[in-house]
Amino acid sequence: MASPTKRTVELFYDVISPYTWIAFESLCRHRNVWNIDLKLKPFLLGGVMQGSDNKPPGMVPNKGMYMARDLKRLALHYQLPIKMPANPVEAMFIKGSLSPMRFLTAIDLEQPNLVENTSRSLWTRIWSMDQDITEPASLLEAAKAAGMTKEMAQHFLGQLKSQKVKDRLKQYTEEGLDHGAFGSPTILVEDANKKKQMVFGSDRMHIIADILGEKYEGPQNQLAAKL
Repeated sequence: MASPTKRTVELFYDVISPYTWIAFESLCRHRNVWNIDLKLKPFLLGGVMQGSDNKPPGMVPNKGMYMARDLKRLALHYQLPIKMPANPVEAMFIKGSLSPMRFLTAIDLEQPNLVENTSRSLWTRIWSMDQDITEPASLLEAAKAAGMTKEMAQHFLGQLKSQKVKDRLKQYTEEGLDHGAFGSPTILVEDANKKKQMVFGSDRMHIIADILGEKYEGPQNQLAAKL
């Protein structure tokens, strides 16, 4: 008997979001449990926020204070080394994520198999090690940590201002907005009728499981990637 066709799950994401790191790792782990084809789609959170007229939760004082506590709890639950940067406002809202997301986009256009590890490396830098992810040297370090050669990383770094990279990043950002995105992570789940259902957030794995006809049995920490 032929194996059932894999359902597609698309993750639209920006590494500036710590909650998206949780969703990213959860989906990567469940890729080995559920019958899914996980597609990573780097987009620009700033463009999504502007396009949806949304405001960053960290800019609301009470939400910002809650996030600091919440991320500590989630780090324990998902066994992820998440730590708030010393200056989260600078990291998230002043430096932003244009350079790293263009970097990931450049990689995705030519070597999509390298996107997962590089994304993970960028999240680790900013949300675990409190290091920069915007400067060229920082992107090269992230690529090196992800197992990329210096020559290859330099090649992708040289693509950041190319029109094809700008167009692809814009394409994925607009695609996310077209499906109702208002933040990161935005997840599109293929249902039994081959329709895409939009799910938002890192805490909706049980809903994703329902759409897929699968079971959610916790964070699957035993399948965590080595960081």
